[in-house]
Amino acid sequence: MGDRLDGVSVTESRTFGGQTSFEPLRRVLLRPPSAKALARWREYGWRSEPDASGIAGEHERLCALLEGAGAEVVLGEPLEDDPDGIYTHDPAITCDTGAILLRPGKEGRRVEVPAIEADFEAAGVPVAARLEEPATAEGGDTLWLDERTFLVGVGYRTNPAGFEALRSALPGVDVLAFDLPHWHGEGEVMHLMSLISPLDRDLALVYAPLMPTRLMQLLAGRGLRTVEVPDEEFASMGCNVLALAPRVALALEGNPETRRRLERAGVEVLVYSGQELSLKGDGGPTCLTRPLLRG
Repeated sequence: MGDRLDGVSVTESRTFGGQTSFEPLRRVLLRPPSAKALARWREYGWRSEPDASGIAGEHERLCALLEGAGAEVVLGEPLEDDPDGIYTHDPAITCDTGAILLRPGKEGRRVEVPAIEADFEAAGVPVAARLEEPATAEGGDTLWLDERTFLVGVGYRTNPAGFEALRSALPGVDVLAFDLPHWHGEGEVMHLMSLISPLDRDLALVYAPLMPTRLMQLLAGRGLRTVEVPDEEFASMGCNVLALAPRVALALEGNPETRRRLERAGVEVLVYSGQELSLKGDGGPTCLTRPLLRG
């Protein structure tokens, strides 16, 4: 298993960086589940009660899979009051200058920001900027399309002030905003990365029916091919996949038609079991991981 924040890997000269969503994943932060926090599953909107032993086992196997794929796994400390704390993608983003601490739109998740700040300090990742009230933003509403293009979904979790704050925090980068669909309203999260997962410089997995029109036009204009998730696999997070390297994807077990379509597009697909870890809390492989170093 990877470091528990007790030092920086001697095999890497860099500890952070890589303004990309698809270059090789070298170093990644995950947070183990806490049995105490899981008792608050209803309060945080999980679909059903997670099994503490089962979710811990799934998390350990996910970490082992990531290590087997070549990533250094850095483990943060469990959060005892927030079951969503296992979804480390959301309270911060990383760029070539360090970490940008966000301000989640889901109020109960704001305790994750100081926790991940401590994780970053121990992992050798400096804080480059932080969002302040009234700005809100969550990592799931953001992605790097390429090194100089950063996409932000504006909706119930990321507000216009959050977009402006991210634009200020990323000078020299084209930070582009796209309105997210209402879908089922404030009570059910709809992140930008619920709709799109970049897999290479010229390839992205999308759920086309809910994609912002301007974003689809941007992809086409940049020459990106899209693989479409079928309707019947959207709710089971068919669109939520993590690029481990160009055209190498980690996906939640299941969603066989999405997998077939990816493989036909030349993507190698690895899968993990997430009955407890992902399906009950609506958090797929991107949600469970905060990339620290890519490239």
